[in-house]
Amino acid sequence: MSAAGESFAKLPIAPKPALRRFHQARWDEPIVFELSQPGRRGITVPAAGVAPVELPEGLRRKTPPALPELSQPHVVRHWFRLSQESLGADFNIDVGQGTCTIKYSPKVNDTFVSDPKVAELHPAQHEDTVQGVLEIYWRLEQMLKEISGMDRVSLQPGSGSAAIYANIAMIRAYHAANGEAEQRDQVITTMFSHPSDAACAKTAGYDVITLLPDAEGYPDFEALKAAVGPRTAALVITNPEDTGIFNPRIAEFVELVHSVGGLACYDQANANGILGITRAADAGFDLCHFNLHKTFSTPHACGGPAAGACGVVERLVPFLPGPTVETDGERFFLDADRPRSVGKIRPFLGVTPNVVRAYAWIMALGGQGLREVAETAVLNNNYLMHKVRQIPGASVRWDKRRVEQVRYSWAELFEDTGVHTEEIGVRAADFGVHYWTSHHPYVVAEPFTLEPTESFSREDLDEYAAILAHVADEARRDPEFVKGAPYNQTIHKIDPTALDDPRQWAPTWRAYVRKHLS
Repeated sequence: MSAAGESFAKLPIAPKPALRRFHQARWDEPIVFELSQPGRRGITVPAAGVAPVELPEGLRRKTPPALPELSQPHVVRHWFRLSQESLGADFNIDVGQGTCTIKYSPKVNDTFVSDPKVAELHPAQHEDTVQGVLEIYWRLEQMLKEISGMDRVSLQPGSGSAAIYANIAMIRAYHAANGEAEQRDQVITTMFSHPSDAACAKTAGYDVITLLPDAEGYPDFEALKAAVGPRTAALVITNPEDTGIFNPRIAEFVELVHSVGGLACYDQANANGILGITRAADAGFDLCHFNLHKTFSTPHACGGPAAGACGVVERLVPFLPGPTVETDGERFFLDADRPRSVGKIRPFLGVTPNVVRAYAWIMALGGQGLREVAETAVLNNNYLMHKVRQIPGASVRWDKRRVEQVRYSWAELFEDTGVHTEEIGVRAADFGVHYWTSHHPYVVAEPFTLEPTESFSREDLDEYAAILAHVADEARRDPEFVKGAPYNQTIHKIDPTALDDPRQWAPTWRAYVRKHLS
């Protein structure tokens, strides 16, 4: 090292502040329809060079579509201003979306899916022109078979909830094939399983029985004994549940459901803490599903783009959604000739960009790497739990080690200050971090659910815990100040009553203008 380098190395480095300064960009930005000016153009579309097709009168528009008219610079400015008003995994410490596993997605995977060989695929292309992509589907299915222990996997569903619905459809088809579809009209789930488990079963027409936790925080096994019977179609359960607690008796749950002729379905959407450690097959499950946009590091993107994977044991393979990807050893092809299949859960095949991303992520890590993901996620989660439990006013129901996440409670802080968990989260956004409460209903009082995954360093977790501790201290010193947040953010407070009044709903800009501005 040179003398200058040695001198530089000896310079004292100021420690990073526990609470870094943050102020979100804020633009008084109209929506794109308000920016529109008649006659503005970004590009001039060339003539098609073919004779126009005459549409029947009933299919013709009476007036042109009311699209916004903007120049290219106006579009670019609008997009960048909106992007500066957003938070996301590339901006902040994003541990606050417990149950959704928002982790870092390697940017090289975005390069793969931006390649025209992926980005410009069309679902109606001939199989001979998409052999590479079909091979990726097939190979990813083989990997997920190994990870889950199932005999066959389908990537046809377009999301995690769609994969749950596919599993419910297969459960119904299986019982129908055995002449018991009408008799078996109940699906059992648990309070802390993902709400989509109950919702998909209800959507499919099943009566849903929900097991509450016992005194230890586990799903109540005695309640399951009372619930199972000749009407039981299936148990659909998340494990670990959204509390982060792993049920050590899960194999007994499965065995009990099997004893009455029901099927057992494992919701493995959040498998981030059990990769390479335990599998659905190890507990005797008949079906399972994964969310590729959770465990396997494809972008979550505010609820999507998604991708689901269904795994089944051999006797349920005929019912898999189609088409399935097959190979004869020389080429890959789609098989839609499956008479017992539950059919398509979404149009065409799966969500190819996320299938490619998940495939690349697994290939980069390998088997040992996947286990290290789980071990690091569990370590990070329990380290963060240790830090959060030291904050006055924060608590954890059921004193147990957790797997990949924890559902905490601010009940004590609320009793002392009147500050709700939602208000803590809005104030935390003033420091540039994300925060999530929990699914409704709030079985845990004043909840907040954190899931640090393997993506964050010890320093990141220290900073996040310091922010929560600071906001909790603010709540004790000046509750109204916390309730008045945000101050450095672009987000707004939502009137909760508006969500219950359909007269105020405006899913589109034109609906908003019609309802609120006219």
